[in-house]
Parts: sequence; C-alpha cells; structure tokens
Amino acid sequence: SPPPPAVHWRPPERPRDLDPATWRRRRVQDVPLPIYYPPESQEGLWGGEGLVTGFRYAHNDKLSTRLKKVWRPQLYYRQLYSEILDRRLTVTVTMRTLDLIDAAFGFDFYILKTPKWELCSKLGMDLKRTMLLRLARRDPALHPDDPAKREAVYEKYKEFVIPEEEAEWVGLSLEEAVEKQRLREKKDPIPLFKVYVEELVQQLQEQKLSESAKEQRS
Repeated sequence: SPPPPAVHWRPPERPRDLDPATWRRRRVQDVPLPIYYPPESQEGLWGGEGLVTGFRYAHNDKLSTRLKKVWRPQLYYRQLYSEILDRRLTVTVTMRTLDLIDAAFGFDFYILKTPKWELCSKLGMDLKRTMLLRLARRDPALHPDDPAKREAVYEKYKEFVIPEEEAEWVGLSLEEAVEKQRLREKKDPIPLFKVYVEELVQQLQEQKLSESAKEQRS
C-alpha cells in the first residue's frame, strides 16, 4: 500500500535543487518520519497522526545534552453523526480529523472516500464496511417510518455502492478474513447411515428400472 500522507513533515517541493558550493544539481532527500501508531489509535480516528520520537535540547540550549522526546497528538472526544447508519458516535479524534471531515463535506463522505492507508484506523475501516453493506443492501431499517428520507440518503451516496460480496471483505484484518473464509468452507459431516441409505435407495431405483425394462422386452 502507498505510504501514509505527509502529516508530521513537509515533503520537498522539488526532487532536485542546486548545491550552493558546486552549483550542481543534487537530489533532495525525502525521508518520511517514522510514525508509531499505538493500539488505541485503531479505536479512534486520528487522521493519520501518530507518535513521533526524537530528541530535544535540555533548557533549549544547543550546547546542552540531548534528551529523548515523544510528540503525541492532541486528542478530543467528539460526537460524529452518520447519515447512513443514523447514529451518533463518540470517537477520539484530532483537529486534523475534524478538518478532513469538513473538507470532505461530512463524516460519511470522509469515511467512504479516505483509503485505508490514510485512515490508519481499524474503527474507520469497520465503519466503512458497515456503511458499504447498508448501501449495497439498501437496508429498510434506515428511517423505517420515512421511506422518502431513506431513499434520499441512498441516492446521496450511490457513487460508493459496490456488490455486497465485495463489501463484506472491506477492512477485515488477516485473522478476520481467514476465519470468515474458514466458516464459508466449513461443511458439517454427513452421518454414514444417511450415505448408505441414499446409496441403497439409488440401487433399488436402478434395479426397479432394469426389471421394468426387461418386462417390456418380454
């Protein structure tokens, strides 16, 4: 998958620039910062933000000792409303997440438009799968007392509709996908007496047909 967007650093504007010493073109280093996404980030919507480790100078003095430092995003609890699910969700977000939701013109649009490597959230992918399944099934449980409002919601997000068989797999982890496939392929064992009974019935039918064919010939 593509790398996450540049959240904690500024990518260079040009791949090459001029070396002021030699006046020759040189390649600009574009090394993304290593970002750590803790487990709690999968339970919220951090907008691609994570923990960044580095160093700082003690007492803001460059001649002093360097100390290890971890920069953490500022987190907020916010209630977000989903039109497709018709629910209000209390989610841990960052200010960047709220800006991205505004830029996408709504919470549902943000979840459906943002790819996995930019969401960086298991909760976000689970919400996307739930939304896609409801759109694919056109679930009548959405606004059951107001069919016009329900159809307006489905019409608003019709560009994101995919087949239900495909939507079922969106956002599943490897373990969840393996378990889902195992349950699909699982077959209950057939008792032997049923197998023998079916074979006996088939043999009797064949014997009866052969006897009737002999009687017709004679």
